[in-house]
Amino acid sequence: MSTQVADRPQAAAIPSAVEGVLNFAERGPEKAYTYTYKPPEGTPATNIKTYAQTVTLENARQLAGGLDVDVQGFQIVSHRTAVRDFWDEAQTMALGHPEVAELVKAVTGASRVVVYDHTLRRRDVGVADRTPGQARQPAGRVHIDQTVDSGPQRVRDLMGEQAEALLKHRAAIINVWRPIHHEARDWPLAFADARSVARDDLIASDLIFPHRKGEIYGVSYNPAQRWRFVPDLQVDEAILIKCWDSDPSVAQFTPHTAFQDPTTPEGTPPRESIEFRTIAFFD
Repeated sequence: MSTQVADRPQAAAIPSAVEGVLNFAERGPEKAYTYTYKPPEGTPATNIKTYAQTVTLENARQLAGGLDVDVQGFQIVSHRTAVRDFWDEAQTMALGHPEVAELVKAVTGASRVVVYDHTLRRRDVGVADRTPGQARQPAGRVHIDQTVDSGPQRVRDLMGEQAEALLKHRAAIINVWRPIHHEARDWPLAFADARSVARDDLIASDLIFPHRKGEIYGVSYNPAQRWRFVPDLQVDEAILIKCWDSDPSVAQFTPHTAFQDPTTPEGTPPRESIEFRTIAFFD
């Protein structure tokens, strides 16, 4: 298994930066929320209001010195998977989960990694995200998957009696995102450099499931934010995304979103991808 930082030569058509439109969250008078299922009668599915902002996104592959999940908050790695078809749940669980755990351990130096979830996405024009019976759509709003409160709570939810002992040491929630079937030229991911994001930019938002309530961050735009994008991620590459870290001396939270790259050629296949959610524990 290869885990070195990917340094794939880029085609001339991919510029060093693009102007992209990202969707940011407004801060409202009440706490933001979103139901992941049909809400109670008379309750809106969400109270989040967003606004579009054009930002300059630098090509992350061309950044001098490379990327580090503990510095910028995200990292591109080379990784050849043994999974032949990620849409086959049995293969993904039997092969994908263990190899992702080993990948995160190798990149971060964690002593233990638990893969607790995965989500498949296939972009389909006209299909709303979370439509029953349909694949999830690319996430088109700037967000962070955890918050300062929900990160440790997720550890408690998943690790039971072991949680408090584990939380005495460093723990981090890291997503591993990769394209499947073909490169991710269509609707790639954009990331804010974690060092450029102020805590005041983050807006806590409840994510309400049928049997539990999570919390994520929406993000408001700040001109100080430095945005990057990863063009043409290949099927033998992956991106590690920091969603929460108990150690404040490293990157703790990384805002990210899918966006429509204006340089994408017409006829590019719709993006298909999978993201694994992991907890990394450190001695």
